[in-house]
This record gives sequence, structure tokens and C-alpha cells, in this order.
Amino acid sequence: MKTRSVYVCQECGYRSLKWLGKCPSCGAWGALVEEIERGDDTKRTEHRALEPVPLTSIAQTTVERLRSGIEEFDRVMGGGIVPGSVTVIGGDPGVGKSTLMLQLCARFAQRNPLYITGEESLEQIHYRAQRLGIEQEGILVLTEQAVEDIAATIASQAPGIVIIDSIQTMYGRQLESLSGSIGQVRYCAAQLVQVAKQTGIPIFLVGHVTKEGMLAGPKVLEHMVDVVIQFEGEGNYAYRILRAIKNRYGSTNEIGVFEMSKCGLAEVRNPSTLFLSDRATPAPGTAVTAVIEGSRALLVEIQALVMQSGYGMPQRVTTGFDYKRLQMLIAVLERRLGLDFIRCDVFVNIAGGFVLRDPGADIAVCAALVSALHNRTIAERVVAIGEVGLTGELRQVSSMDTRLNEAAKLGFSSAVVPPAVPIQSVGIELCTAYNLSEALTKLVM
Repeated sequence: MKTRSVYVCQECGYRSLKWLGKCPSCGAWGALVEEIERGDDTKRTEHRALEPVPLTSIAQTTVERLRSGIEEFDRVMGGGIVPGSVTVIGGDPGVGKSTLMLQLCARFAQRNPLYITGEESLEQIHYRAQRLGIEQEGILVLTEQAVEDIAATIASQAPGIVIIDSIQTMYGRQLESLSGSIGQVRYCAAQLVQVAKQTGIPIFLVGHVTKEGMLAGPKVLEHMVDVVIQFEGEGNYAYRILRAIKNRYGSTNEIGVFEMSKCGLAEVRNPSTLFLSDRATPAPGTAVTAVIEGSRALLVEIQALVMQSGYGMPQRVTTGFDYKRLQMLIAVLERRLGLDFIRCDVFVNIAGGFVLRDPGADIAVCAALVSALHNRTIAERVVAIGEVGLTGELRQVSSMDTRLNEAAKLGFSSAVVPPAVPIQSVGIELCTAYNLSEALTKLVM
């Protein structure tokens, strides 16, 4: 058995036989770390031709998903957990990843779930379970970091579901590098994926994230697993959003909303009420829109502040909204409507810390900006939905019926929308506008 030292980039996985200060692949400085590579000097076996199988001859089987009973979680997973699947859940420290996984074990207590941790002691896990009110029998707990021993334990115990917390703390004895390195994460993930596919046991891998919010470890980790979900949340807010980044068995557009409490994570069945909970009466610079996240509609409040700039270069600050899109909308307001933002600082915030990606919020953002500029209040119980083009025209967005139904459910009486095909009656008055000028006239001016 031959061994040699190789240097692996911790950012992109680039391999070099000598140390380099700068990675030639991704350009990162000081990212190459030494690892010991072992190779087999035995001769390779001869290649053999394989017989492909016609696609139509493959027998179709129905996969029965494992439903946890946590509807927000099952929605993100595509209707439940697929047996034999491997899922990575990432998120900032303290966002609630371990809490969610422990609550998931409680839901599958009758299947003897196995919770394996490399970060905490058994006493710490027991204390957290007591705090969350988890007292179900059948939950197995193990403290271990060697992936070979973990794989053997899974094969012998045959649990219904396995939680690995976290993949960065695991290591394989075949490698000499420390746990958390590129090689170790790749090797441990490959071993656990193989165990999941051979036994049909679903495995969840808790993963760390970098300071940029990306999943730590090699990028190939996301390609090796079946599902990648991200747990998002601001430290100043109690709610958490579970979002699918990759899902081989379902849509990646669904989100699940939870609220963190002293008893753990609680499902939020109607997130719109959460994002609008602090909205008492309309104020200048605020507007409400309906956005689509997956198959559900959410009502969010847009907040804008426009003030005379004290600097030579006016500020443009956004929280929860795309900075470049804000620049585009301000340019449309200046060019098409003659409004003066060039000497003003502009601040846009999505209330509640929600991150907005839906272009259907364009009209509401423009309305909030104009409302803040002229210090005028938008009429109460009015929602604005639609995309704004560079010529100032308004464009339709998807799932308009779903958006309007959600607005009507929460008591909104009218909606400013672009012209479109006839929409079924949803108990809300539709105010059609063909361009941004007409829409702002109905809303603000």
C-alpha cells in the first residue's frame, strides 16, 4: 500500500502534489491543506462490457414515502421521506437544525430512529430532549465519529431513520487528515450514501455552513446526496424557513415556516399572518404584496424610506430585496415618471426579515418608494401584485388566483393588478392598471 502527501483546496477541492499559496482553480489564498492519500499498487482488473436495459422493460414500483406528521417539513421534502434517501440539512449555528432533527426522531419513535452525534455528549442530548418535551420510547442515541463504526451500527441495528449530527465531525480511518477536511467529508458522505442505498434506511446529514451561507465542505457533497435543504432564520426573529435547494423526489420551490419557542419548533400554518402581525395601520412608505413560494401564497409588507442625502453619492440599502432590482425600479420611476431619487437616500426593507425573490412584488416596491417620497399613505386593505418592465408597463405573474385568494382570506378588499385573462371571482375588487403610472395613481397619487 503506497502513501503520498497531496494538498487539497478546502474551497473547491483542487488537488496538487506541492503546496501553493493560491489555488489555481478558485483563486483562494491559503486554502490548500495537506492530506495523506493511500493508493493500491495492485494491477487493475480488465474492463468488461455491460448489457444495457431498455427503459420500457423496467418494472415500475410505487415508493411509499414516510410521513412525519410535520406538514411544513413533509411539504418541503415533496410529501414525505423516501426510503433509502440521503438528505443534507444546512443552516447557520443556532438556527435550530439539531432541534428539528430531534423533533423528527420523536415523530418516528415507533420506528426506533438512531440519532448519532459527534458534537454533543449523551447528557446534552438528553437535556435538550427534556427541554423540548420529548419523552417517547424507542429513540436510540449514540456518540461516535468514526464512519466505519457508524456504518456497522446502522447495519446491525436497522433503525427506521438515521440522523448524523454533523457530517463535518465524522472521519474515516482510511484517511489521515482531520475530520471536516475536504477528503474526510467526501469519504464519510460516500460511505453513508452506500449504506442508505444498500439498506433502504433514510439518512439525514446535518451540515455546517460557511460565513457566506453556503454549505461547508466540497461542492461534490451536494451532488452525492438526494436532497439538500436549507434552514434559514434571522437571530432577531422567532420564525424559521425551511427551503429545498435540491430534491430528486420533489419540487425545490416549496418552503416550510416554523416558529422557534422555548418548547422547540412549532409549525406556522398561515405564514401571512406572521409577516403582517406587526402591521397596525398603514403608514407612508409601506405597501403589501402577495408572493408565491412553492405552491403557497404569502402576504408580506414592503417598507421604504426616502430622505435627502447628505453625501455626494446617495445610498441604496436593501434588506430582503435584490439590490440590483431596486436600482432598476428606481431608474424606471425616474425615467418614465419623472420622479427625483437622484439626490435621495433609499432604504427598502421586507418586514419580518423575509427574503423576497418574486418579481410580482415590483408594483408594491414602487408604490412604497413613491409613498415614502411624497409622504402619502396607501389606502388600507389594498394589495399590489405585478411585475414592472423597463418601459413602465405592467406584466402578469404566475398563480394570480392563489395570490388574490390569500389576500381576500386576510381581509383585503381590493388589488391593483396588471391586465390579464379573466380571473375567477375571489371576493376582492380588481383595479386593472396597464402601466406603472396608472397603478401608482390608484395607489398613492
